[in-house]
Amino acid sequence: VQLQACGGGLVQAGGSLRLSCTASGRAFSHYHMAWFRQAPGKERESVAAIRWNGGTTYYADSVKGRFTISRDMAKKMVYLQMSSLKPEDTAVYYCAADASIATESMRLPSNYDYWGQGTLVTVSS
Repeated sequence: VQLQACGGGLVQAGGSLRLSCTASGRAFSHYHMAWFRQAPGKERESVAAIRWNGGTTYYADSVKGRFTISRDMAKKMVYLQMSSLKPEDTAVYYCAADASIATESMRLPSNYDYWGQGTLVTVSS
């Protein structure tokens, strides 16, 4: 599967953005999807993840209550709705996919085989 993320940009603290990830390939409905981010000088970290059927989601503690992950099977897209953005949310955001991940491992970037190119989110104070 090939992934392409978009929707990043510059936003003021407290604002909102919605990131989108478009997937190509016929087996999209079988893939677990996730969003990760990487700030300059920091390791890539998990933001949110959603299982293939949308039945289970995961959120990093730092974004709980502010971010929402969702997927549209028909459009082969995954979204990350981000609200109440903070300067510390500034990072390059990546979408990722994999067909076989245990629920307890969804937050680990090493478990994902497919990655999009990233989209930059900058939150100004």
